[in-house]
Amino acid sequence: MTTRSHIDAKALADDVRQDLAGEAPGSPLTLAPVTGPGVLEPLRRLVAVECQAHAVELVSYGTLLTRFPHRPAAELWVTLARIVHEATPKLRDVARALGMTETDLAGRPAGSGAYDFHSAMSWIAASGSQSAAALAVHTDMRVYYSGATAVARRLRETDAPVPQEFIDYYDDPGDEALADLALTVAQDGLDRGDDPQDALFHAHRIADALLGVWKAAAAETV
Repeated sequence: MTTRSHIDAKALADDVRQDLAGEAPGSPLTLAPVTGPGVLEPLRRLVAVECQAHAVELVSYGTLLTRFPHRPAAELWVTLARIVHEATPKLRDVARALGMTETDLAGRPAGSGAYDFHSAMSWIAASGSQSAAALAVHTDMRVYYSGATAVARRLRETDAPVPQEFIDYYDDPGDEALADLALTVAQDGLDRGDDPQDALFHAHRIADALLGVWKAAAAETV
């Protein structure tokens, strides 16, 4: 008879957090110029990448709901889908404030890292375990919200000439209760037998992918 050792989802999340300890949130986009004619270009790149990511996320959460329809996982996928669905028109308002057209929103930033998140999230949704998906979205929330808030607050504090819509949209600390739910779902998956190292691997993929988004948005400006 074998005894399965207890694996704590919070410990896996701490592993990801420690790996990111040397990364300043939102860097290098937080170092982009806040004055001059090019100040809006990295923001436009960020908005375009995120707008395209929303479509990927909606499909991913729908797929995960089909694969893992039980509680508490179902609540997580449904809540995430609702948040993204409601955020999309707000993001389009930001795009319009930045003077972006539909063609701009469909554009492809030159940095190849801009789309690593899209591919990583799609693979996890199609083939990843419940704990891999939940730990991935927990990592997404931690890296995305901390970076977005850092970018928005720097622009606010420096009185950068950017639309208020951009600052209001990105200055969002996220939802701690939702992050806790993601860890609960990850723990449920681990307790059902999911491979913790597989979950950790994909969480690191998502973290690296989001760091690539900040870098792609800041390309040629820092």
